[in-house]
Amino acid sequence: MLKVLHFADAHIDIAGHGRHDALTGLPLRVLDFLKALDTIIDTAITEKVDLVLFAGDAYKDRNPAPTYQREWEGRIIRLSQAGIPTLLLVGNHDLSPAVGRANALQEFDTLQVPHVRVLGKPAFLSPQELEGLPLQVVALPWITRSGLMAATEMSASQPAEVFAEIENRLVVLVQNWLEQADPALPTILMAHASVQGAVYGGERSVMLGGDLVLPGSLVRDPRLDYVALGHIHKPQNLNEGAHPPVVYPGSIERVDFGEAQDDKSFVIAFIERGLAKFERRPLPGRRFIDRAVTLTSGEHVFDQCVASLPTQSELAEAVVRLVVEYPREWDAYLDETTLRSYTEAAFEFHLVRRPKFETRLRLPGDAGISSLSAMDLLEKYWEVMKSQPGDRETLVKLVQEIMNNPQE
Repeated sequence: MLKVLHFADAHIDIAGHGRHDALTGLPLRVLDFLKALDTIIDTAITEKVDLVLFAGDAYKDRNPAPTYQREWEGRIIRLSQAGIPTLLLVGNHDLSPAVGRANALQEFDTLQVPHVRVLGKPAFLSPQELEGLPLQVVALPWITRSGLMAATEMSASQPAEVFAEIENRLVVLVQNWLEQADPALPTILMAHASVQGAVYGGERSVMLGGDLVLPGSLVRDPRLDYVALGHIHKPQNLNEGAHPPVVYPGSIERVDFGEAQDDKSFVIAFIERGLAKFERRPLPGRRFIDRAVTLTSGEHVFDQCVASLPTQSELAEAVVRLVVEYPREWDAYLDETTLRSYTEAAFEFHLVRRPKFETRLRLPGDAGISSLSAMDLLEKYWEVMKSQPGDRETLVKLVQEIMNNPQE
């Protein structure tokens, strides 16, 4: 039985802001991501896994700063030095939308780092290509819409047709590979993609471009023994209680408040032909605390806000957000300085003001919403929001530019 470590969505530089560590010069939030990555690498080496699968998205985008490349590459090199075969799948954040551009993981291929292989194109790997491991791997990196359009001369005005064409081609490709696969050996499918039925997490705020959605029937094919997915940050098994396990390990650290309640983890899978089991290994990560309060009175505003928060000891070293809703005329009663003093033990404190506007849009008696153009509706909205005339001019130009160039 093979022992495989599976993780994804590292995004080590996505929180490259805030306080910095005096010793390394790195942002403290980046160190949170790197500590999680260290736990994963240490586990792979200490437990002598047979294979490491990274299912895509090392960075926040395809142009990482050299400092973050150094930190990522140094940790992957440790796997190479330990002689552990490692597959790095290219995700959407690792890939440039321009055809022919290098991806963010390209250096491992360029320098031919031992035991490390970058998978930037769909591929079928036999045991000979996996250093003799009795295993087969089908790899599906992120597929760009622009790449397929260039190859097929399809129009950018046909996004639905483009995604349907990508899906059809991938299904045919995977089916052909599975028919050619050795039925006596276990087979793993690696993919960086959304799958029908998956539950999205906070990555909706960081994903780039539209999503190709793989059909559930493709990943639940009984000829597969384990499906190692990346792209969706919420941990989940899309084939609970059945074979094969279809697993998103989730991101290795909380990216934003959309992931405040998600448990972070990576996966250790035990795989043989016709049988696979896996266990989640927890990654503690930094705590996120998300609270909201609607003020019921203009008096004792501070007390109302504090009542919605945990104790000061529970706030310690956490990333905290407090969303406060109130009538706009109470804005002066909200003392941000005092709130920040109360939450000073937190790692970060974000106060989100949401004043309510009582003004309503009024239309002439003979006019309806459906009779107004999109631009007319925006003009009415800006009136209600009491936008400044100079701001409206800028907004009008921006909206017109967007509406006149929808494909961009």
